[in-house]
Amino acid sequence: MATASKKKLSEIDRITEPIPVASASTSSRRDERAVELCECMMDIVAALFNVSSKEMRRPGRTSQEVARVRQIAMYVTHVVLQMSMREVGRGFGRDRTTVVHACHLIEDMREDADFEQVVMMTERVALAAFRDRMGL
Repeated sequence: MATASKKKLSEIDRITEPIPVASASTSSRRDERAVELCECMMDIVAALFNVSSKEMRRPGRTSQEVARVRQIAMYVTHVVLQMSMREVGRGFGRDRTTVVHACHLIEDMREDADFEQVVMMTERVALAAFRDRMGL
């Protein structure tokens, strides 16, 4: 029994071992930057489409209108800012698979000429807003 307890303690020590400082701070800074960029994108897109940025940030389901605007924002963030879907998901407070779904949906909807214009306008605004910050 004492051996089993020691083994469990050594496993816990291994699991809770601190991450090396360099990799933790680099990853943390990258995550903070992703969240900051997504927050900015949500504010921009909420203003463009006249929806509440608070509603866009709300966890769980929202109205179809707010969900569509969020999907456009996720798509534009992924495409224009060249962020991974994992980073976009983290920044929007959603799962990566939600971002994958949003990107596929928006790509399919772009076949409609009017919707294409809406997405292109959103991309242009994002490019202008982030040009200096991202070197775009």
